[in-house]
Amino acid sequence: MSPVFPMLTVLSMFYYMCLRRRARTATRGEMNSRRAIESNTRALPINVEIVQYAKEVLDFSSHYGSENSMSYTMWNLAGIPNVYPSSGDFTQTAVFRTYGTWWDRCPSARLPFKRTPPTFCSQDYVELAFEEPVYPTAVHILETYHPGAVVRILACSANPYSQNPPAEVRWEILWSEAPTKVNGPQARQFTPCIKQINFPTNLIRLEVNSSLLDYYTELDAVVLHGVKERPVLSLKASMIDMNDIDEDEDEEKYGCGMDTLNKQFSVVTLREWPTNGYFDKLPYELIQLILSHLTVPDLCRLAQTCKLLYQHCCDPLQYIHLSLQPYWARINDTSLEYLQSRCTLIQWLNLSWTGNRGAISVSGFSRFLKVCGSELVRLELSCGHFLNETCLEVITEMCPNLQELNLSSCDKIPPQAFNHIAKVGSLKRLILYRTKVEQTALLSILNFCSELQHLSLGSCVMIEDYDLIASMMGAKCKKLRSLDLWRCKNITENGIAELASGCQLLEELDLGWCPTLQSSTGCFTNLARKLPNLQKLFLTANRSVCDTDIEELAASCTRLRQLDILDTPRNTEFLCHFYQEVNLTH
Repeated sequence: MSPVFPMLTVLSMFYYMCLRRRARTATRGEMNSRRAIESNTRALPINVEIVQYAKEVLDFSSHYGSENSMSYTMWNLAGIPNVYPSSGDFTQTAVFRTYGTWWDRCPSARLPFKRTPPTFCSQDYVELAFEEPVYPTAVHILETYHPGAVVRILACSANPYSQNPPAEVRWEILWSEAPTKVNGPQARQFTPCIKQINFPTNLIRLEVNSSLLDYYTELDAVVLHGVKERPVLSLKASMIDMNDIDEDEDEEKYGCGMDTLNKQFSVVTLREWPTNGYFDKLPYELIQLILSHLTVPDLCRLAQTCKLLYQHCCDPLQYIHLSLQPYWARINDTSLEYLQSRCTLIQWLNLSWTGNRGAISVSGFSRFLKVCGSELVRLELSCGHFLNETCLEVITEMCPNLQELNLSSCDKIPPQAFNHIAKVGSLKRLILYRTKVEQTALLSILNFCSELQHLSLGSCVMIEDYDLIASMMGAKCKKLRSLDLWRCKNITENGIAELASGCQLLEELDLGWCPTLQSSTGCFTNLARKLPNLQKLFLTANRSVCDTDIEELAASCTRLRQLDILDTPRNTEFLCHFYQEVNLTH
């Protein structure tokens, strides 16, 4: 017998022992190695599994319901199921604000940021806290109507109920997939195959994309299965990818830790090459054009290859438009500090969803804008819960050219802070959806920001007199093209008359769930006559809408493409004729 075979046997046993040891004494990144455990490993039954429903809804980006109600709100995700296994439209479920693609085709639609990685398609999110931190073994999502919107499930290392905040907050993706269209609106229990992680969690985040849905998705409850002790992985030799040994690469590709992106931003050690290859022969502008197709992490990686490409990758012209939203889990003060020198010419900046749980401080944000704010035209800060009055003051002082400001769902900003926005007279778009803006501040904004073209005041519950607001819009905001008054509770026919008379360029108007508007006053017919340029009109849940209103809309608003009269009395035959007459797309 050849001596080779015993040697192979010894080597195989040694390799297997190394893998066993690695599994037992794994450090961060080792135990979390994705390719080694992806759908090929299982936890040995050494723990009793804990099953728990969400205890509390901590944060979310939007919801269909009101801030003062439970109907169709994200808060319905807390606790046991209210509806499941029943199917249908129920007010006791959680519903996001949008669905489909028609939001991207309306007059208020914003241009997308370039360099958004194709793997990031999330449009909304909700974060849920559970009682006990566990190592997740399964996540069940109970979808009761038009399922299929969930595209990512993440787990957080921070315990929302702990008195001692961790030094580092880590997010790990348990499951991720591109949007898919589900056949049929029936209820289902969605249980994707999740990845094992190396820390216990009681904070789960769902991210959704509703673009392929024919109607609003409705979620009833989320169930977290897990064990208290760290599972021991059962490893088989056939399951191991030799590339798995390169853990640094794995961490860069999949990790959500704060350090990863910061290491790439701060790289200063460059490889020494005798030449820069053929890149020396290319025009500077051509190299810049080629690099403009790379994502931000790819730019950071490429900067490590040679001095020439380092120069190109750090050129501020590569950062004219910068969206950090896809990397929300990895952005902190250090990230912004490293980016400062590259963003001196930045015009569009998206920091939506970033900075929460102490990742970005007020001082860190302020330092960044003082260096990089002078050329800013567009600033997206949706769900930025680190923002306070100081931040808004810095924005208005450091961004004199600002034209678009998105503060959607920034519900931690105090009411008095919004007065600072009035200093930015160049504003053309202002999104204040689900904020605590008060009437006095808003009147000041409308008075001094006469260039406004797009204004969102949806679910702003602290405004006392919307008629006064509408009157000010009619007097001062003559260029207004889109207006969102979703769920404003006290606007009447008087405010609508003032608005329609003064803002005749309006192409989009959302009056959904405005119960004080009554068709008997003639407000809707007057609206149709005064606003012939309307392309989108929402009259959702207004039960006073009648055939006369629809007829006037058909006659006067010939450019109308989107009409929402959901939950209103309908004459089906009349509506079919109306659809044909005005060529509605929705």
